[in-house]
Amino acid sequence: MVQPSPGAAHPAGTSRRTLLALIGASLAAAPLLNAPPVSAAPASAKAAGLDDPAKKEIAMELVSSAENSSLDWKAQYKYIEDIGDGRGYTAGIIGFCSGTGDMLDLVQLYTDRKPGNVLAKYLPALRRVNGSASHAGLDPDFPKDWRKAAQDTAFQQAQNDERDRVYFNPAVQQGKADGLGVLGQFAYYDAIVMHGDGSDPTSFRNIRKRALRTAKPPAQGGGEVAYLNAFLDARVWAMKQEAAHSDTSRVDTEQRVFLRKGNLNLDPPLDWKVYGDSYHIG
Repeated sequence: MVQPSPGAAHPAGTSRRTLLALIGASLAAAPLLNAPPVSAAPASAKAAGLDDPAKKEIAMELVSSAENSSLDWKAQYKYIEDIGDGRGYTAGIIGFCSGTGDMLDLVQLYTDRKPGNVLAKYLPALRRVNGSASHAGLDPDFPKDWRKAAQDTAFQQAQNDERDRVYFNPAVQQGKADGLGVLGQFAYYDAIVMHGDGSDPTSFRNIRKRALRTAKPPAQGGGEVAYLNAFLDARVWAMKQEAAHSDTSRVDTEQRVFLRKGNLNLDPPLDWKVYGDSYHIG
């Protein structure tokens, strides 16, 4: 699971992960569950959803700007470090963690597809350290072997597939069921990446429930802009429940910028800021 955002201080060019390492936050992992059953969304006039290839690429770049201070999300396949947040190693394009189970699932998928790969020997250790910050059985060579595996297109594809299964697809499914366009689906995706979809009050599903107290989504007869404002308000509330979330710029100077401009389809050009750094998609 990708880790939460840093506090307000954010020197330009400094990644969120490095800042979290400095903060040394110790956050409890929330298990990501399957998206709740949803009814079919009404026919949409939108030409594309977030799962359209061009829109999905935009989504990956937007998240990477916040998670890695870079639009080059594909450069993160090889990323791995312990950022000192109590979740063990954080790695890959979506911040798979040795302490939260999603890294174990990823390595298991890779091994199912390619037995004998360089990471397969770590499966017993990943099972043992799941739920903890421990590196037992992983050090000293796991980071080196992760970077080696990241050169394998099969491992890259496994990362893509697990990101989609656990984070992207459930968010897009719920967004479409709520009658939301591309921006709304992205708002859901960014929230599920940061907060997971567990039972805790700040999880994605409970952020959505909080928004529903204030506004109805289009599928329930509400206005899209009004509902998205309510959802982003609920998201900001959730972020502020922990000090490590206190910088809400990925909402305030990114998603709200697009919403204020009425760009519900996330059509380029896109200009935004995260933690004070400026980004552009032409």
